[in-house]
Amino acid sequence: MIVRLRLFMVLAAAVFIMSACTGPSAQEEVYNHLEEAVKKEEGFREQQQPLVKLENEEQELYEKIIDLNMDQFDKIQSLSKEAAGIVQERQEKLEAEKESIEAAKEEFDEIKPLIDELDEEQADAKEKAEALVETMDNRYQAYQKLYDAYNEALKLDSELYEMLQNKELAEEDMQKKIESINNSYNQVIEANEEFNQYTEQYNNQKKELYEALELNVSYEESEKSEE
Repeated sequence: MIVRLRLFMVLAAAVFIMSACTGPSAQEEVYNHLEEAVKKEEGFREQQQPLVKLENEEQELYEKIIDLNMDQFDKIQSLSKEAAGIVQERQEKLEAEKESIEAAKEEFDEIKPLIDELDEEQADAKEKAEALVETMDNRYQAYQKLYDAYNEALKLDSELYEMLQNKELAEEDMQKKIESINNSYNQVIEANEEFNQYTEQYNNQKKELYEALELNVSYEESEKSEE
């Protein structure tokens, strides 16, 4: 049996709760923008469980399809149409994720001009803020790679289910398509790992920045999703 690789995109994010805040306005604004960025990524996190559910449903349909023979073509046709519909739903969830990530990045970018407002006594904080900006930019680029790879995988999934509508489909052609799909999901896995690495680095650096800014902040770790 040929089983396609699957991936559930994840985000290991920290939620920061500020119990008290003192200091220059720039510090407060940096904090506010960073925490607002976290809120704007809620849409990203909210898509994870539905995506997992859809991927499981599609995988079940796929396994049913490949267990059938051409004498059961009507069933193959019906199941592949249903699976194609799930691919479309996954696409919609992916677009919702992307919109959320882009909104969060736009919010985060508001801290860039504020970094210059930190005074000389906050040189360490300024350095950490600049490092955080670099990490977030890398994280965003990693997400773009992840999005592109996942989007391509969905495109290939859709093409496979369309091919399965053809009763004259050659097994060799189907095998080639499945191989392309597996290769595509390997790229998704690699991109996802890079994105998660930058996410973890970002969360750690944000804590360090808050400490350098001498903000009295308590931390509450959000639950981490698993692949």
